This record gives sequence, C-alpha cells and structure tokens, in this order.
Amino acid sequence: MEKQPAAPADPEKVDPAGGGQQPEYRQRETWANNAEFVLSVMGFCVGLGNVWRFPYLCYKNGGGAFLIPYAICLVTGGVPMFFLEVGIGQFMGEGGISVWKLCPAFTGIGLGTTVISFLLNIYYIVILAWGLLYMFHSFQSPLPWATCDNWWNTELCSTFANGTANGSAAAVKTDPVVEFWEHNILGLSSGIDDVGVPQWRLVLTLLLAWIMVYFIVWKGIKSSGKVVYFTATFPYIMLFVLLVRGVTLPGAKLGILFYLTPDFGKLLEAQVWIDAGTQIFFSYAIALGSMTALGSYNKYNHNFIRDCTLLSVVNSCTSLFAGFVVFSVLGFMATEQGVTVDVVAKSGPGLAFIAYPKAVSLMPLAPLWSILFFVMLLTLGLDSQFVAVEGFVTAIVDLYPQYLRVGRRREIFILVTSLVGFLLGLFHVTNGGVYVFTLFDYYSASGMVLLWFCFFECVAVAWVYGGERFYDNIQGMVGSRPGPWLRICWTVLTPLLTAGIFVFSLVTHTPLKYDGYVYPRYADAVGWMLALLSMVTIPGYLVIRLVLTPGGSLLQRWRTATAPVLEPHQLRARDRPQVPMYQLRH
Repeated sequence: MEKQPAAPADPEKVDPAGGGQQPEYRQRETWANNAEFVLSVMGFCVGLGNVWRFPYLCYKNGGGAFLIPYAICLVTGGVPMFFLEVGIGQFMGEGGISVWKLCPAFTGIGLGTTVISFLLNIYYIVILAWGLLYMFHSFQSPLPWATCDNWWNTELCSTFANGTANGSAAAVKTDPVVEFWEHNILGLSSGIDDVGVPQWRLVLTLLLAWIMVYFIVWKGIKSSGKVVYFTATFPYIMLFVLLVRGVTLPGAKLGILFYLTPDFGKLLEAQVWIDAGTQIFFSYAIALGSMTALGSYNKYNHNFIRDCTLLSVVNSCTSLFAGFVVFSVLGFMATEQGVTVDVVAKSGPGLAFIAYPKAVSLMPLAPLWSILFFVMLLTLGLDSQFVAVEGFVTAIVDLYPQYLRVGRRREIFILVTSLVGFLLGLFHVTNGGVYVFTLFDYYSASGMVLLWFCFFECVAVAWVYGGERFYDNIQGMVGSRPGPWLRICWTVLTPLLTAGIFVFSLVTHTPLKYDGYVYPRYADAVGWMLALLSMVTIPGYLVIRLVLTPGGSLLQRWRTATAPVLEPHQLRARDRPQVPMYQLRH
C-alpha cells in the first residue's frame, strides 16, 4: 500500500527552534472557535458603562447632538485603538506585558495597563456584590425599597406619591429607595474619613462574586470561552424585554424625547468633547491589557479585522439601544412622581441602585421586573469582570510561562489573585466603602489614565515600530491590508485626540464629589497616587531600559532598546535578509 503522508504538526505545539514538541510552558491555548472570541470581546466591551453611563452622558451633553462628538471620537480614537490592541495581541501571541516585545523600550505600557487591570478588578466586582444583594431582596413583595415600614427607614422617609411627600414638605423628606441604598445596603458613613467596618452581607456577596469569577476563569479560555455563550447574549434578551415593557408605560415617550432631543449649543462646550472621548475609550475597554489578551488567543491567521468591525458596530449600537431602555422607564418614573425627567435621571450607581429600582417598584409585578433587571446587571458586570481577571492573569502568566504555565500552577495563581482581590475589596464594602469605590473609579481606571496609555501605544506602534511595518504584519496574518484610515489614526489623529482631551481634562479638573459630598484634599492626593501608580511605568521603564542597554551613544542605545523581539515567522519577507535589525526569540 502507498504510504500515507504524516499529519502536519500542530503549530501551537511544535518548537520553532527545532526539536519536535514544545515544552509544556511554551504551549499556549487558542479559542476553540471564532464565536468564543467574538462573544468574549463583546461581553467585555458591552458592560455597565453602556447601560448606566452612556444614556446619562447623552442627555446631559445635548441629547442627539452628543452623537456628533461621540461619532468623531469613535472613528478617530476608540475603533482604531480597539483594532490596534487586538491586532498586536494576535500578531505577537502574548499577553499585555510580553506583547511589547514588539517595541521593548515601551514595555512600561504593558506594566502600567496590568496595574490598571489589577486595580479595576479590586473595585469593579463590588458592583456585583451590590447587585447580588439587591437581587436577593427582590424575591419579596412588596419590594423592600417601596415602603417606609422597614428597620432602616427614618422618620424623614416618604413615598412621594404623585410628587408629594404625604402632606409634608418634600424638601426635607427622603425616598425609601434612597434610604434602602444608603442605610440598608451601604450602611453609609459621613465620609471617607469614617470608613467603618465591612458590612457582613456585602462581604458574603463579594465572596460569592469572586467564587463565580474564579470558577469561570480557572481553566483559562477553555472554561470562560464556554460561559460567554450565556453571559454575553443574555443581557441583550433582557434589554429587549425591558424595552418592550418600558415603551408600554405611561410617560415613556417623554423620557425618550428627553434622551434624544438635540441641543447643538452644547457642542461649543469643551466638557462635552471630554465626556465623549473618555466614554469611548472606557466603553471599548482600551488600555487595560484585556483586548490584547483576548486577541492573543486567536490563531495567527485569524481575520480579526472582520470581527473587530462587527464588534465596533455592536458596541456602539448597544449604547444607543440601552438609552431607549433606560429613558423609557425614567420617563414613566418622572410621570408617576409629577417631576421632570432630569430630576430622576442619574448616572453610575445612582441609576442602577436608585433610579431604576424606584421605577420598577412603581410597575405591576414589580418583583419580577426587579429580578430580571438585576440578573441582567449581574451578567453585564460578570462578563467584564472575568475577562479583566483573565487579561491580568494572561499578562503575568505569559511573562513567567516557565513557572506559571506548568501543571496546575496557573489555577493556583488565579486562586491567589482572587483571594488577594477579595481581601483588598473589603475596603469597598465598609460603611465608607462607596467613597473608596468612587475614588478608585475616578482615578485608577479613569479617562485621563486611559488616554495617557492610548497616546503612548500609538507612539510605540506607529512611530517607533512603524505603522507601515505593522500594516505588513496585518497583511501577513489576514491576507490583505486594511485601508489607510487606521494608519492615519494611529500616526496622527488618535495621538492628537488623546493628548487634546488629556490636557483639557487636567485643565478642567475639579475636586472629586460623591452625591454632594466633596472629598478632602488628602483623598484627592491619594487618588492621584493611584493614577500615577500606572502612568509612571512608561517613562520610568523607558529611562531604566536606556540606561541599562549597552552601547555608545544614546541613539545606538535607542535603536537596540526598540528593536523588536520576534519569532522567525513574524518577520516580513523583505526583512529576512536584515535579521540583525531584530532580536530573534529563538
């Protein structure tokens, strides 16, 4: 019989340097199929910011007119950076730190984004702890935040029926949903000076949230890639159900018109453009290392351009769609209370844990709608949380694969990461925890920090490594070159946009506030330390690298420090005769 040819070796397991099978620490997972990558990215990008931040920013900054700066920042900043991070992850096949072998002198970018990811993982999961507690309380009728007959209510509590405060002066009364949030859920203290002690129920829900995250990511993308089939799609089902319910409520039209009616005069205000830019970069989860990690699990020849185009459309359309869901219900709430929509419209936790719970308490079958809303909130938050944890873990594991990718060490490392995250998160579930949470949210993963990293990512890839060279790399992966727009953005438009918004943010910076409470100066100083903890890694690492790199002149050191460290198959065909220009990894 004719001898059959040997089956081709799996490129993921073959040692590029020769010698057959790769050692275990060199073997790296890839997505089981394209759907897992798409759903994982969609689940991470489409999160709470789409539901509780974008609609509020839209109405606050001119309604439909806000879509103009939003679209401009989208096509010149958010989308190009999204393509860039996924692309370099896939090209290098590395996590957020080691991916910068592409331009070693800028490894500080990877170190900094990993710090941001670590800080984000500590406080973002607290939202899940709050949401779980609300969901557990939703299994009773009437809803506990609908009445003033509970142990946490004060004498000032009033249901504000039909816009009145049960015959008393409304100005001195408080809504039961506010008292439920502040007194029952948070046990709110007077300020960040009075942190207090951890609230035992929030400690338990925080622990439950971390247990869920751990068992989602403990097997890497083998486990998380399966979970996203539910967590990434269920929120869309719930958004659609809540929209159908919302538009059938009295006053829904009032809320939707309030959401969309344009005020073009707002476009002359710098803050509108700052809000648009920061929202874009945050909603696309840029500069966290997670997009790079997700892209790194793609096969080398995967068509990420196609997927990123689809995901960009889905992300932005979800934000618009969520606005209709939110403001149809807020319009109903305003009509029921006899006030204008701007009185009930809130952002962030205020929307998720005050405005929307109040609205569902006014609906028939209130417990059902409350349960559905918080289940949706949990799936949105859970998706973002476990992908962020996966991004952090991937960055560290890829940095030390010989130690952490062997045996069960990766699972143990994830367990340690989860335990440390839980313990540090206890500061966020104290009596003053919401003040600590707001401080972390505003500074550690804020718009200014993300803009800083986006600027340097563009500089490193487009100006130091070379935008044209990276276009060649993309062609080598997907078989065709993108149009010139991405390169123009990476080289000119995105750096200008990020630098401009960054400067405006610094100039217009005001002391941090939470619901009227102004943070003391020392708290703002701590916040800036959180921001600088990640930001200084870029110039700090660059200086250290140049000092330690052998060579004569500074120019020679620069060339050596910025030379890409690539696999042989990653070199362009026309570069192969000039291999000394590179540092080969094998």
